[in-house]
Amino acid sequence: MTIAGPAAATQRIPALLTTVGVVLTLVGINVANHVLGWNSLWLGPVGAAGLLAYGRATGLTWSQLGLGRHAHRAGLRWGGAVIAVVAAVYAVGVLLPVTRTAFLDARYHLPPAGALLTAFVLIPLGTILLEEVAFRSVLWGALARHSRIWQVLLASSGLFGLWHVLPALASAAGNQAIGAAVAGLGPFAQYAVVGGTVVFTALGGLVAGELRRRSGSVLASMGMHWATNALGVLFGVLAWRLAS
Repeated sequence: MTIAGPAAATQRIPALLTTVGVVLTLVGINVANHVLGWNSLWLGPVGAAGLLAYGRATGLTWSQLGLGRHAHRAGLRWGGAVIAVVAAVYAVGVLLPVTRTAFLDARYHLPPAGALLTAFVLIPLGTILLEEVAFRSVLWGALARHSRIWQVLLASSGLFGLWHVLPALASAAGNQAIGAAVAGLGPFAQYAVVGGTVVFTALGGLVAGELRRRSGSVLASMGMHWATNALGVLFGVLAWRLAS
């Protein structure tokens, strides 16, 4: 029997409060990392563990969190396929001089050992673990309790875009391609970088969310997230060598 009217609205309130709690926690973590300077290498795992504990304490099952055993195989299959596609696209981008400058990020002008450490340790622990648990696991599960799946996808992706406002403020100074693209905008350059970053990451969130929806596993979106970030570092090393 479908519950309607005031009873249904009353049942939605605790679920909505759970979502609000996740969002407020994410705001606090974002400020701690990018304003207070807390190290993401420990903040990421601690934040992810705390969010998972919160999700479980509020009644979310492992399946609702995208971590059900039954979906692991599908998540790995989708994630592996995305890694292969991203690797192929990046390889073409680095080899073509016209697109190579997009990979010349000063933050990742690293020796091979540093690039490997960044790609396989720092990015997974400091970025991917927290963001995927936050947006495609706990927030996703909380939203799904009181929203339709397309609303979950849009809301989690939009919040994922807003999550990148603070780190976007430093992007123009660190990436040659971004800096050149906004050089003629004068005082509006920073706004362009932030706005572009929010839109771009929100679109990435849509793709990651769709992978999570199709596979039922957060492992699929983790694969995409690792591919776009970590492979960017590894191919960036190649781009710097070709540019020199």
